Amino acid sequence: MSDGEVDVAIVGAGFAGLGLAIRLRRRGHRDFVVLERADEVGGTWRDNRYPGVACDVPSHLYSFSFRPAPDWSRVYAPGAEIQDYLRAAATDEGVLPHVRHGQEMRSARWRDGRWDVVTDAGTWRARVLVVAAGRLTEPRMPDVSGFDGPVVHTARWDPALSLDGKRVGLVGTGASAAQVAPHLAERAGELVVFQRSPAWVVPRGDRPYTGAERARFTEDPAAAARHRQDIFEDAERGIAARRRVRPAIDELRARARAHLSAQVADPDLRRRLEPDYEIGCKRIVLSDDLYPALARDDVTLEDSALASVSGRTATAASGRQHELDALVLATGFHTTRQPYAERVHGRYASLAEHWADGMTAYASTTVHGFPNMFVLDGPNASLGHNSAVYMIETQIDYVLGALSHLASAPGPLEVSAAAERAYAADVDAAARDTVWLQGGCRSWYVDEASGRLTLLWPGSARSFRERNARFDPAPYLGSAGSATA
Repeated sequence: MSDGEVDVAIVGAGFAGLGLAIRLRRRGHRDFVVLERADEVGGTWRDNRYPGVACDVPSHLYSFSFRPAPDWSRVYAPGAEIQDYLRAAATDEGVLPHVRHGQEMRSARWRDGRWDVVTDAGTWRARVLVVAAGRLTEPRMPDVSGFDGPVVHTARWDPALSLDGKRVGLVGTGASAAQVAPHLAERAGELVVFQRSPAWVVPRGDRPYTGAERARFTEDPAAAARHRQDIFEDAERGIAARRRVRPAIDELRARARAHLSAQVADPDLRRRLEPDYEIGCKRIVLSDDLYPALARDDVTLEDSALASVSGRTATAASGRQHELDALVLATGFHTTRQPYAERVHGRYASLAEHWADGMTAYASTTVHGFPNMFVLDGPNASLGHNSAVYMIETQIDYVLGALSHLASAPGPLEVSAAAERAYAADVDAAARDTVWLQGGCRSWYVDEASGRLTLLWPGSARSFRERNARFDPAPYLGSAGSATA
C-alpha cells in the first residue's frame, strides 16, 4: 500500500470504520486506509467526554461479536471504557498502521472509474469508497453568540472548564442532557434546565458487574455469549412497542409513568415532566438519576426552549429570564441531513442533492449514481430499540460480500435506481404506522423536509440482518450485476 493509490478508502475511525478495517485485515486484505480527521480513533466515544457519558445499550451487546470483551466493568459501560475497547481493538488487530490521522475528507468525486478523495493532507485515488462517518458527529449548535460567558457542547467538552459554584444553564433534556444533568447539579451553585419538550424516561438499572461475574465471563466464553444473546433477545422485544402493538406500548408507557411517580413527589413538577406525545416517538431516555436531579431545590426546570441570550441573561420562550455564568448545550447533532453528503459527488450529482427528499440507500448501504461506494450507519441503518453495533456488523458483511464479488467480476458496482426506489418504498411502508411517524412528536429520526423516517430501520434488528446481510449482485447495473436502470 502506497500513499495516494489504494484499493479501499474508509472514511471514519469509529465503530463502523474500525469494524470493517478489522474484518478486512482478518481476510488478509492490506490495501486500504482509514481516513480520520481527529488525532485518535473512537468516533462518538472519542468526541463525547462529558461527565456521566455512557452507553444506553448494555455493554456486552455494544461490542463486536467477533471481538467480545468479557470484563466490562458495568452493565452500561462508561464512555471512556468504550473508547479504550475501540483503541485496543484497533491496536491488537493491526489496524492502526492503516489509519491516517488529521485527514478529514474535504471532498470525494467519482472520476475515470475511481474515487478521488481529497483530505487535509492530499488526495487518495481509491477503487472503493466506504463512508463510515457516522450520524452523530456534527453538533447542532443554537445561536448563543450573544452570551458573555463560557459555552460548551456536550460533544466538544472542555475538561478544563470549571463549573463549581456557578450558575449554569443546560439546554436540552434528551439522552446526553439526562446523563450530564446529575453531574452538573452536584457541581453548580444553581442549574437551570431548558426543556423544549420533556422526554419519556424509564429506569436504567445500571450497576457494576461483580468480580465473580467478570471472572465467569472471562473463563467461560460460552457464558458470555449466552449473556450477550439474552440481552439481544430482551432488546428485540422492544420493537413491538415502537410498532404500536398492544399491550406492549401500554406496558412501556405505564413503566415510564410509574418511574416518574416514584421519583418525583411534587405533582406540579411531575405534570411538567410528562410528555404529551406517545412513548418512543422520540428517543427514550434511560436514567435512574435524572428525576432526582431535577427535583433538587437548587435546580430550576424551565419548561420552554432557550429563545435568546444577551450578556449573562438567558431568555426562555416563556419570557422568563435567567442570569447565568455558563451554558452547556446538549442540543444533539445533525442527523437526517449529514454534512458529509455535500462533499461526496457521484456520476450525476452530490450525495446531498441525491438525498434532497431524504436519505435513501439500497440495503441501507449503496446509492444509485455512486459506483463502488458504500455508506455504513447511514439511511435506515440504525435502531430505536437495540444495538447499533449489530446493524453495523450486518452492513460490514454486505460490504465484504460486495468486495468479494468485485474481485471476481469487472466493475464498477452500482445499484440501479429502481432497486433503490423499491427499497425506500418498502421502508416507508413499514414505517407508516410506527410510533416514530404516528406518535405526535418531532424527532431527529425523521427528515424535516420530507417527513420520512430516514434514520431508523422500522423493524427488528433480526429482520434487518435477514434482508441485508448477504450481498446479491442482481440489483446492480452493468457487467458487475444484472439489473437495468
